[in-house]
Amino acid sequence: MRLVVDDPTFISKFNELRLERNGKEKSKEGRSEKEEGLKEEEIVFFHPPLKPRGGFLLICYNKPMRKEHSRIIRTVRNVMPTVVSIVLTKSINDLKKELPKLKRKGGEKTELVIPQEKIDAHGMVQVGGGSGFIVDPQGIILTNKHVVNEPDVTYMIITSDGKEYPGEILARDPLNDVAILKIKPEVKLPAISLGDSDTLELGQTVLAFGNALGLFKNTVSQGIVSGLSRSVEAKADAQAPTQELRGLIQTDAAINPGNSGGPLVDVFGRAIGINAAVVVGAQNISFAIPVKAAWHDIKDLQEHGRIRKPLFGVRYVILNHDTSEKMKLPVEYGAYVTKEHSFDNAVVPGSPAAQGGICEHDIILSWNGKKIASESTLQDFLEDCEVGEKVTLSVLRKGKSFETKVTLAERK
Repeated sequence: MRLVVDDPTFISKFNELRLERNGKEKSKEGRSEKEEGLKEEEIVFFHPPLKPRGGFLLICYNKPMRKEHSRIIRTVRNVMPTVVSIVLTKSINDLKKELPKLKRKGGEKTELVIPQEKIDAHGMVQVGGGSGFIVDPQGIILTNKHVVNEPDVTYMIITSDGKEYPGEILARDPLNDVAILKIKPEVKLPAISLGDSDTLELGQTVLAFGNALGLFKNTVSQGIVSGLSRSVEAKADAQAPTQELRGLIQTDAAINPGNSGGPLVDVFGRAIGINAAVVVGAQNISFAIPVKAAWHDIKDLQEHGRIRKPLFGVRYVILNHDTSEKMKLPVEYGAYVTKEHSFDNAVVPGSPAAQGGICEHDIILSWNGKKIASESTLQDFLEDCEVGEKVTLSVLRKGKSFETKVTLAERK
C-alpha cells in the first residue's frame, strides 16, 4: 500500500502513524523524488517495519478502522425491520377484461398485451404497491389509504427479511389518507412505537423510510421538519379525484413514489408521521400525515371494531379579509354556512348542526371558545373531537351573536 504526500512534515495527530525521514536515497520499496522525475515523494508502508535506506518510512500500527456510532445509525438499525413492502396483484384474466381495446387506422380493434415477464407463476400481475410499517407485534400495519385503494386486488406484505404474508384490509379512514392492514405471522414481529406529532418543532431531525420507486427496498433519507399544519390538494394518480389533506408535516427528507405509507420517524425511532405526498416539479418538499390521526383510528378499531368519525353537518366557507369583503360580511374570520351548489343543503337535515339550531348564512365564530380561521378551520377542530362529544359554538346571525351547544354524531 502506498501513500503519496507532498508535505514532508506530515505527522498524525492521533499518534497512530509515525513518519521518519532518512534521506532521499532509493529505499527498498520506494523511489526518491529525484528518480524518474517524480514531483512527489512516495510514502511506503513497511510491514513488518524494515530498516529504510532512504526516502520516507511510514510505520502503521495494526488498529481497527474507526466506525461511526451515532444516534441516527442506531435508529435506522432499529426501525428498518419494522418497514414492509405492500404489493398489489391482480389475476391476468381479470386484468385483461379491464384493459381498453384500441382501434387501428383500419378500424380493427386490438388489445393491449401484458409482457410475459410481468406475469408470475400463479398468473398474477403486479398493479401497484407502496410501503407500510408494523405497529403491533401481532401483525398490525399502517399505510396510506391511497396505497390500498385499488378494487379487486390481492395484497401481499413483504417484511424486511423477505418473508411474504397475505394482507387483509381492516379499515380505511374516511377522511384521512390512512389505512390499517393485518397479517398473521407465526412469531411476533418487530414493531415501531408511535410518537407525539403534536409536539413537533421546526428544524427537528426526521428520517423517512420506504421502498423508493418500488425498486430500492430498505431506503432511508434524512431531513428536518420544514413546516407544520400544511394543507395541500393531492391525487394518488392522474385519474384519481383530488383530495384535500390538512394538518400535514412538511419535510425536506426525500419521499419518492413507493415511499408512500412508510414511516417518518424522529431521531429516537418513534413514528411521528406516515409518508404521503410530494410536490411534483419541486425539490425537497414532501408531506406526511401526522401519526395522531392513525393513533385515533387504531384506538377506534380496538374499542369499536371500526373507525368512527364525528359528524357536525354543515357546508361552509372559511372567511378571511378577501372573502369577507366580496360577500360584504361584518367579520373577517369564522365559518360562513352556505350551499356549495343550488341543489345542496347548507345544513344537513337531522344532523347535530341542525339540531343545534344552525341555519344557512350563519357565521360560526368559535368552537369551544377557540377562534375559527384559515389556520384553524372547523374541520381541524372536528377531527380533534370524539363521537358523542358536546361542543359549544359561538354564532353570528344578522348582526347578533349567540351560543349554542351540539352533540356530535357518528359519520356514516
